[in-house]
Amino acid sequence: MNKLLNNLGRVVAGSKSRWITLLVWVISIILLSAIWPAVNEEESNMNNLLPEDAMSLQAANIISEEFPTDGGIPLLLAWYRDGGLNEDDVNAIQSLYKTLQEEPLYQQTMVPPLGNLPGEALLNSASEDGEALTTPIFFDENASADELKIALDSLKEIITTVTQEQPLSKALTDEGLHVRFTGAVGIQTDATELFSQADFTLLIATVLLVLILLIILYRSPILAIIPLIGVGFAYGLISPLLGMMAREGWIVVDSQAISIMTVLLFGAGTDYCLFLVSRYRDELQLEPNKYKALQFALANSGGAILMSGLTTVLGLLALSLANYASYDRFAVPFSLSILVMAIAVITLLPALLSIFGRIAFYPFIPRTEEMTDRLEKKKGKPVRHQKTRSRFSKATGRLVTEKPWRIIIITLIFLCGFALIVPKIEYTYGMLESFPEDMPSREGFSIISDHYPKGEIAPIEVIMDTKGQDIHLKENLESLEVVNKVEEPTSGKNNPDIQKYQVILAIDPYSPEATEQIPVINQTAVEILEKTGIDEAEKLVWISGETAELYDTYKITKADQNRIIPVVLIIIALLLLVYLRSIIAMAYLLITVVLSFMTALGLGWILIHYGMETSAMQGLIPLYAFVFLVALGGDYNIFMISSIWKKSKIMPIKDAIASGVEETSSVITSAGLILAGTFSALAVMPLEVLVQFGAVTAIGVLLDTFVVRPLLVPALTTVLGRFAFWPGHLWKKEKREKAKR
Repeated sequence: MNKLLNNLGRVVAGSKSRWITLLVWVISIILLSAIWPAVNEEESNMNNLLPEDAMSLQAANIISEEFPTDGGIPLLLAWYRDGGLNEDDVNAIQSLYKTLQEEPLYQQTMVPPLGNLPGEALLNSASEDGEALTTPIFFDENASADELKIALDSLKEIITTVTQEQPLSKALTDEGLHVRFTGAVGIQTDATELFSQADFTLLIATVLLVLILLIILYRSPILAIIPLIGVGFAYGLISPLLGMMAREGWIVVDSQAISIMTVLLFGAGTDYCLFLVSRYRDELQLEPNKYKALQFALANSGGAILMSGLTTVLGLLALSLANYASYDRFAVPFSLSILVMAIAVITLLPALLSIFGRIAFYPFIPRTEEMTDRLEKKKGKPVRHQKTRSRFSKATGRLVTEKPWRIIIITLIFLCGFALIVPKIEYTYGMLESFPEDMPSREGFSIISDHYPKGEIAPIEVIMDTKGQDIHLKENLESLEVVNKVEEPTSGKNNPDIQKYQVILAIDPYSPEATEQIPVINQTAVEILEKTGIDEAEKLVWISGETAELYDTYKITKADQNRIIPVVLIIIALLLLVYLRSIIAMAYLLITVVLSFMTALGLGWILIHYGMETSAMQGLIPLYAFVFLVALGGDYNIFMISSIWKKSKIMPIKDAIASGVEETSSVITSAGLILAGTFSALAVMPLEVLVQFGAVTAIGVLLDTFVVRPLLVPALTTVLGRFAFWPGHLWKKEKREKAKR
C-alpha cells in the first residue's frame, strides 16, 4: 500500500504532473456542470416519508378511492381576535370567499361557499369561546411550492384589502384581527421559504467557522485556505453528479439532506485534508525536497485516510436500507460526498500542496535542521525551530502508558455515567413542533389547538372491510377512554362493504399517549371482525390521520434502527479487522465508539432538555447520530491506531503507544475541533431536528477527540499489550521477542 501511494504521489504531485492534476479537476467540474444540473436545481419537495405499505398510507389510498372529494390539498386560514371575532371580521371573511369564488387563485381548485352563508351561521362555526375560526381553501395536489407561493402572495393582498389592516404580519399579542396560513399548504410553503434562506446562511457560517478555526489552529492564512479549496473542488464535482442522479430518478434529494451534506463535506473533508497536511509538515522537517516529502506524507497517511473514508462511506451507505425516506435520502448524497472528498485528498490536495510547497505554512515554515542552520548563517541570528511535538501531547503519551488503569477507570465512569441517561430520553415524531415558534403556519396551528377541542385538530379515520357483514364499530370505539366521539359510519362509493369511521380523540392527537392508542383502536376493530367469523381480520382494518402517521413513523424508524445499527457495526468491524488484522483491537475500538455515542446521546439530552428547554428529542436523532459518530468517530481511532501499529514494528509496544499518541494528538485535536464546529453550525438552521442533530453530533465528536481517542483507547492498548494485536503478525512478533528474552 505504501509503495502504491508513494507512486501515486509522484504521478499527481510531481513538478509537472501537479498542473495536469489540477487541470483534470477543473475540466471535469466544468464539463459535468455544463451537461448536468446542480443538485439544488433538482431538490424535491416530496413530503411523504413513509413507505407505500405503511398502514396510514394504505388507508389514505382507500379513502381517495372510496370516499373521493374534489378538494385537493388544503390551506387552512386561522382567524383570531382576542375577546372574540366581531361583525367586521365576519364581513371580511364573507367578502374574501366571494372574491375567491369569482376570481380563483392560481392553482385553486375549490372553496366552500362561505361568502353566501349568513354571518350568524359563520360565527356558529367558530371556536366555543368565539375567538377563533378556521376556514379552508383547496389547491391542486400537483401544484409546486413556487406556484403555491404565488397563490398565497395574492391571497395576502386580498386579505389586506378586505380587512383594511395587516392581520398577517402583526404579532399575536397585538390587538385586532390576526390571520395565519397553516395546514398542508401553509406548512409546505413556510418550510420551503425557511430553507431557501437558511441554506445560504449555513454555507457562509460553515465556511467562516472552518476558516477561522484553521487560522487559529495553524496560524497560517495560506494553509487555512488550501483545505477549503479542496472541499470547494469536491463540491463542484459532487453537485452535478447528484443532480444527474436526481434528474434520472435514481435518488430523491431534499433541502434537509443537502444542508447536512454541506456540513459533512466541510467537516469531514477538512479533517482528511489535515491528516495529509500534518504529515506533510512533519516530512518537510526531515526531507529537503518538497516533492519527496509529499510522496512520503501520502505514503504514510494515505492508507489511514482511505480506510477512514471507506469506513464512513459504507457506514453512511447503510442508511439506504431504511424504509423511512428521511433516512434513505441521506445515504447516497452523504456517502458520495465522502468518497469524492477522499479521492480529492489523495489527488487534488497533493497537487495543491506541491504547488505551494513550504510557503503554504507561512509564517511558520517547516525546514530540515540543515536548512535552518543555513538560514541562521545567512541572517546572522537564531531562527525559530519548529516543534515536532507539543508538551501536552508528550504528557498525554506518558500518562496513558504509565497510569493506564487509572485512565480507564476514570473515563469509563464518566462515559458510562452519562450513557445511563439514554433510557430516560423522551422522543417526539411530530415535525411541526420542530419548526420555529414564530413560523406563521405553526402560529396558525397554535391558534387552532388553543381554541378548539384537542381531538378535532387531527381526527382519526378508521377504515374496515366488513365483507358484507352487519358490523357496528361505533359503540366499541366510543367505549375507549381516549375517544371523545365517533361519527356515524359512511360506506364506500365503489365497495359499500368498506366503512369509514371518523374518531375524535379526547387527548392531544399529536401526543405520545395518542400515538400509543393507534394499535389499541386497530385491535378493537379487528376483534369486532373476528367475532363475526371473518378470516385474516387484521388485514381488513386500516387507520388514517396524522396520529396514525406518527405511529407509523415511530414503528418504521424503530425497525430501521434495529436493522441499520447492526449492519453498520458489522461493516466497520470487518473493515477494522481487515486493516488492523486484530480481533481484539477491532472489538475494543468498536466498543469505545459505541460507548462514546451513548454518552453523546445522554449529554445531548441534558443540553436539549434543560439547556434548550425542549420537552422531547426528535425521534430521528439516535440513528442519524449513531451512523455519523460511529463512522466519523472511527476515523480518529484508525488514524491513531495505524500510527501505533507502524511504530510497533520498530519499537517496544509502550514506546509505540506513547509515540503514536504524541504524533497524532495535535492533528486529531485540530480535526475534532473543526468537525465539531461545523456540526455546531447547524444551530443557524430553522429546523429543530437539525439543531438537535448538530448538538448531539458535535458533543460526540468532542468526546472522541478529547476522551476516547487520546485517553481510553491508548490506555486499553497499553493494558492489553501484545494481545491488542491478536492474532495478527505483530502479536506473533511480540510473542517471539518475549520468548527470546
